[in-house]
Amino acid sequence: MKTRNLIITGLLASCIALPTIASEQSVDERIQLLEQQLQELKATLKAQQAEIKQVEMNTIAPAQSSAPASKSGTTYKFGGFVKATASLSDYSEGDRPPGNAGRDFYIPGLVPVGDGSSNDSADFDFSAKESRINFKSSTELDNGSKLSSFIEMDFLLTGDGNERVSNSYNPRLRHAFLTYNNWLVGQTWSTFQNVGALPESVDFLGASEGIIFERQPMVRYTNGPWQFALENPETTVTPFGGGGRIVTDDASTPDLVGRYNYKGERSSISVAALVRSLQYEDGAIDSSESSIGLSLTGKVKVGARDDIRFNLNTGSGMGRYAGLNTANGAVLDASGELQAIDSTSAAVSYRHVWNDKWRSNFIYSTFSADNDTALTGTGVTKSVSSYQVNLLTSPAPKLTLGVGYLFAERELESGIDGDLGRLIFTAKYGF
Repeated sequence: MKTRNLIITGLLASCIALPTIASEQSVDERIQLLEQQLQELKATLKAQQAEIKQVEMNTIAPAQSSAPASKSGTTYKFGGFVKATASLSDYSEGDRPPGNAGRDFYIPGLVPVGDGSSNDSADFDFSAKESRINFKSSTELDNGSKLSSFIEMDFLLTGDGNERVSNSYNPRLRHAFLTYNNWLVGQTWSTFQNVGALPESVDFLGASEGIIFERQPMVRYTNGPWQFALENPETTVTPFGGGGRIVTDDASTPDLVGRYNYKGERSSISVAALVRSLQYEDGAIDSSESSIGLSLTGKVKVGARDDIRFNLNTGSGMGRYAGLNTANGAVLDASGELQAIDSTSAAVSYRHVWNDKWRSNFIYSTFSADNDTALTGTGVTKSVSSYQVNLLTSPAPKLTLGVGYLFAERELESGIDGDLGRLIFTAKYGF
């Protein structure tokens, strides 16, 4: 609008001046004068437009530069999955696992045992408690360092929900840690555990008795393939003569873990060592016992898409690290001194990919404890093993539907045993 007004004004002024000019100048001279005036008007207009544009840029630029993402260099990501699991469990003995823990997922030490006099029992369970949410952040610092954080929750093992009306369950903390360059501080998977060697299962864990499974607070340093960590200590003890479990919380030194990770073109292997000081103080009892555990785990590709995953763990006093604490770390002798309990566990799985949407896993897992029955009694677990097979399909990205069957057997030092058969259905969508 301003441009048009300026041109009209200029032309009118020129027309008014034409009579005077006509008396003194020729027609060509008058046309030349008009063209000159028009060029001057265009130049003036162009200068005004440039000035307006600069003012607009100066007004908008500060708002753009103050945006948090460009100023701090921090990125955020929200994720997790929704998972619903239904299971039908058949126990050879009538005594079901206490509470919901052994029914929400497979816990080897809770497989019911008996002398065969009890009738079989079956339970159907259905829940979405495995669903989880997580939040992570990552910041590129001015000095080139990287600072990140991660926190995750699910709803298993809260103990506060019920199935009467709303099936409401409180969230529980899984992970909460920060990393700065090579350092990690907070709660996450134990450095003694290799998550990459866990079998794919419709059960929450899969191969529970044959793996190392532990989340806890720690300080970890990583340098290339090497990892070293100081982790939260906790000792579980079998009383003299058996009859329960003592959780001491008396340790004065953290658990020490060292690990080496090898990654090749078709395989990845980890070797880890765990050094612990088992401790118990109660009245006149004040005892400690050193222990060590070793772990060899890995994943090997077979063919174009299949793989084999394996776990082998052995040691003295591993306790809660192995088989979901199927055996305790130590037992008290008659004089009140701790004696470490030796144990060995193993798991192997074969994952076969049928096509782009279908796959199966075949899993075997076992655990055995070397109990001194003169100290532990005969009511403790001697061995437990399980077999699993499943069929999984992903009809859409991040969506998995699956069915699987698990069979487990548990035997006590007394010879009493029992078994569990469980049919599992699951639906999972990650986001």
